[in-house]
Amino acid sequence: MVRTKAGSLNGLAAVVGQLGCLTHQANHLNVLAMSINHVEETQFLDLPGGRLAYEISGPEGGPLVLCTPGMGDIRQAYRLMVQPLVAAGLRVVLMDQRGHGQSSSQWADYGSPLTGQDMIALIKHLREPATIIGHSSSAAAAVWAAAEEPKLVSTLVLLGPFARQRDLPAMMRLALAAVTSRAAIWSRIYYPTMYKAAKPADFAAYVRALQANLGEPGRMAATRGAMNRQPECFDRVAKLDCPVLVVMGSRDPDFADPAAEATYTHQLIGAHTRTNIAMVDGAGHYPHAELPDVTASAILIFLAATINA
Repeated sequence: MVRTKAGSLNGLAAVVGQLGCLTHQANHLNVLAMSINHVEETQFLDLPGGRLAYEISGPEGGPLVLCTPGMGDIRQAYRLMVQPLVAAGLRVVLMDQRGHGQSSSQWADYGSPLTGQDMIALIKHLREPATIIGHSSSAAAAVWAAAEEPKLVSTLVLLGPFARQRDLPAMMRLALAAVTSRAAIWSRIYYPTMYKAAKPADFAAYVRALQANLGEPGRMAATRGAMNRQPECFDRVAKLDCPVLVVMGSRDPDFADPAAEATYTHQLIGAHTRTNIAMVDGAGHYPHAELPDVTASAILIFLAATINA
């Protein structure tokens, strides 16, 4: 297990060198109506039942990395990770889950296997294998995608995954139903509690944009459906043959013991393929937004070791 914290790594420069990056690129994302300069336009992939929104940053020919946020979130959740990943020479794709963000809002069904299908469809559209970074419910989808199309998924990074199959107590089910009932409850009351490190400088603007998006017709139904059928995904771990990195915030409130949950996931997947753990000290459920440089460093170190293996 690798424990990462601010200042504890050797820096991105060494990782950039390992990956063979020749130039560093300053690349800042706009979050809808926020004050960050947006440089990449939204693109769409039409699929049966709807269309997916995505955007691409980074050099042509760079290794492809597909980033997908979890339930009730938008692709700009990865906005603070784009710059360090692109600086390392990676071609970074941010995708909105079906029903989320700028993807169409009226799909017939939702669930992690279906998000996994969407990931594969986008990778095929982009015509090259990809590393998939999946957060929370999308981590399960990433496992599904890698098991379904192993030649199209080179590496997995699972942020805060729910690998343990568990039945929620009745009170927890009621609480989940409550927080997913209204956009304001999810974005204003629940969502901020999942951040345990210092919040990003643009957090208030981000939450406003998130609430506005979730207030559109069909968005909260997509949020409620995003975690459907997760056990089916983790039932397929025996089919994995790509390297896997499990990234967990040390203070993730979704788990009673985040380190133990990361270890469980490592053991579950590690029985079948090479698997590492990176614990992000101080982070909650959103390490990629709370401590993006630390999280990106852990991912880049893992990718560099994988590429050079």
